[in-house]
Amino acid sequence: NHRPILDYLESASGKNYENDLRSFRIIADHMKAAVFLIADGVKPGNTDQGYFVRRLIRRSVRYADKLGIETSGFSQIVRPVAEMYKEQYPELTEKITEIESTIAAEEEKFRKTLARGMKELERFIGENDLSAQNAFQLVTTYGFPLELIIEEAGEKGIKQIDIEGFKELLTQHQNLSRAGSEQKFKGGLADTSEKTTRLHTAHHLLLKALQTVLGPGVHQRGSNITQERLRIDFSYDAKMTEEQKKEVERIVNEKIKEDILVVRNEMPKEEAEKLGAEHEFGAKYPDRVSVYSIGPLESAFSIEFCGGPHVEHTGELAGSGVFKIQKEEAVAQGIRRIKAVLE
Repeated sequence: NHRPILDYLESASGKNYENDLRSFRIIADHMKAAVFLIADGVKPGNTDQGYFVRRLIRRSVRYADKLGIETSGFSQIVRPVAEMYKEQYPELTEKITEIESTIAAEEEKFRKTLARGMKELERFIGENDLSAQNAFQLVTTYGFPLELIIEEAGEKGIKQIDIEGFKELLTQHQNLSRAGSEQKFKGGLADTSEKTTRLHTAHHLLLKALQTVLGPGVHQRGSNITQERLRIDFSYDAKMTEEQKKEVERIVNEKIKEDILVVRNEMPKEEAEKLGAEHEFGAKYPDRVSVYSIGPLESAFSIEFCGGPHVEHTGELAGSGVFKIQKEEAVAQGIRRIKAVLE
C-alpha cells in the first residue's frame, strides 16, 4: 500500500496519480526502498549497496522532475514513508532528519552532475553527433538515464540513436566492471568504503602533483590505501624538501577545492597509451581498459589506467578533511614512499 506516499506526491506535484501512474509508482517504490536502506546505515556511493541506493534516488529525481516536484519537496517524501511504518519500524521516525538530509545531499550532487551532462548532451545534439559512444559516455559518466537522452534528442528532432551499438558498449562495460570488481582488492585498496574511495582519488591527485613539482620522470611503483591513509611508492632519487612537500599539498588541496568532475572512460589500450595515461609499472592490461581522468579527457589534470572506484567530484574529498603528507622516506635505491591523509 503506497497511498500515503501517493497522496504526498499528488499534493507536491499538483498532478493526479491516475494520469501519471508510471512516474508515481516508480518514485513510491524506489523511495520506499531507499528510505529503509539509508535507515539501515547504507549511504549512497559508487559501490555495491551504496550504488543501488544512489540509483534509486537518482531515478526518482528524474521522475519527480517530470511531475514538476520542487527540489525542496523531494526529500520530504521520507515523512509519509515513516508515517506508514511507524508501528512496525519506529526507527524510521527517529531518523527522519538524517534520512532526509542524506537524500537531499544525493539529490544536490546528482543535479550538479546532471547540469554538466546536459551541457554535453546539448553539445552532441548541436553537432548532430549523438553516436552510441557519446550516448554511452553520458550514461556512464554523468549518470544520465538513456530514456532521458532519447527524449531530449527526440524533442530536438534527432529520431535515430544507435541503441544496438549502445547496448553492445554497455555489455562490454558490464563485463569490464565485473572483472574489475573481482580484482578490486588487488589495486592496492584494502576495501571500497567511502573513506578509502576518497583516498584513492587523492592518490591520483597526489601522483600528478608529484610529477608537476618533481618532474615527469616520477612514476608510481606501488600503492596501498586503507580507510585511514594512503601510501604511494614512486620513482625519484632524492629526499623531498619541505618546500616541495608543501607545494604538492597545495596543488592537491587546490584541485579538491576546484571540485573537478572525475570521469571514467573505456577505450582500447593503445588509445589510452597515446593519451599518456599513467599505468602501473610491469602490470598486464587487457586490450580494452578502464581509464579515470580528473576533468574531461581533453583538458584533464590527471589520466590513469584504473578500475576505480572513485568519487564523482574532487570536492567530495573535503568531506574527509584537508590533504596532508605525514611522512616521506626512501624504501629502496631510487624509490621514495609517501604516507598521506585527509584529516
